[in-house]
Amino acid sequence: MADKDADGVEGVLAYLKPGATKWAPLDESSFNILYGEHQELDPEAPLNSEQKKWLAESKQSLNDMLSSALQLPNLAFFAGSGTSLGEVAGPSMWDLWCRSMWVKPSAHKDEPEYGQLTELASVICDKVNYSERKNPNIEHFLSQCDAFLLFREDEEVRDFLIKVKGIILESCSAFIGQQGSDISSYSGLLQKLARRRVRDPRLKVFTTNYDMCFETAGSDLGMMIVDGFSYTRHRRFDGRYFNYDVVRRENDNHEFVEGVLQLFKLHGSVSWERSGNDIFECSLPSPESAALIYPAKGKYQQAFIQPHLELLSRFFETLRTPNNCLLMSGFGFNDDHLSEPIVSAIKSNPSLKLIVADYKAKNHIDNLGKNGSSQYWVELSELSSSGYDIHFVNSSFSDFVKYIPNLRALSPAEQLAKAIKKAGK
Repeated sequence: MADKDADGVEGVLAYLKPGATKWAPLDESSFNILYGEHQELDPEAPLNSEQKKWLAESKQSLNDMLSSALQLPNLAFFAGSGTSLGEVAGPSMWDLWCRSMWVKPSAHKDEPEYGQLTELASVICDKVNYSERKNPNIEHFLSQCDAFLLFREDEEVRDFLIKVKGIILESCSAFIGQQGSDISSYSGLLQKLARRRVRDPRLKVFTTNYDMCFETAGSDLGMMIVDGFSYTRHRRFDGRYFNYDVVRRENDNHEFVEGVLQLFKLHGSVSWERSGNDIFECSLPSPESAALIYPAKGKYQQAFIQPHLELLSRFFETLRTPNNCLLMSGFGFNDDHLSEPIVSAIKSNPSLKLIVADYKAKNHIDNLGKNGSSQYWVELSELSSSGYDIHFVNSSFSDFVKYIPNLRALSPAEQLAKAIKKAGK
């Protein structure tokens, strides 16, 4: 059976384990898209016994891998921007461009207003010499504005930059709770992964997203989130709070409270405000005072100021921790200051297991270095092919969460039964 071309397989459920050359389909629909030549003659033709066996083995292989990975003492989840798209209805980079620059942000391709810049946006593009019109990028545009202002003071450009940042701030804040936004995938993820043995280190969640999806989902579930902020009325950020935990004290007995997780927002949050040298929690920060790293090529430099440096240091420390599993979803490896340490850790930490789920993972792997894919996909794919413990899942965030088994400690009897079953294969 020949693999079909990678184009057009976004979101198709498939799994590529270390050393494998073929993507293993995870449901019948995915099998038909990837390998179903027989379907071209008869779309209703069922899978034969051999194909059904391969499909069942693929699903079991992924389940076994995830089950064993989640039993590792140290567990972390990394959420990229892709986790807030789809049914979550968060804004994409393209959405942010349209809302910031277009006369009619909601215009469809068949409408005359589609792609039409506002008069002011057009003036600013000319001023900062941003000429890309076919495939514009809000990140590149903001970088161009920042570079322009470094060498020339221009009130019009500065005011427009603040306006765009305000739109980004509002766009990443307002979608939660609105009609059409569903964060049940976040709730499902936390329900499954936060059920850790209390003697194990807490689940660590890292995210580059500014939004409040994790905080909202955790609150809905009644979970406690350690996010680096104080437990005072006016909450202030201090990295030492990540070293604290929550215990239940009854008489002389101390027990760790179940369902506590640590949240590290690497690029800041829509609820953070900078005041002098401190960062405080704030419901409505201004674009100028918001403590977040706006999308721009200068993200690398911005990541090395507080509180981002503290958060980044915690991420680096986690990558170097032994007996560790890092699950990732919705991250395209386009941020060098995050991608480089991940690749480096895989090479230097032999007990690190990396599981990468992405809606376009198969396209990234099959079109290595092409179509705008990050070069880090090339390196990770080569490492996985040579036997490093790197697993790829082609799926959306919500579908990936469905495949994650409920996390719980196996009983001694279950561990024995599993070992016997594995030995008998």
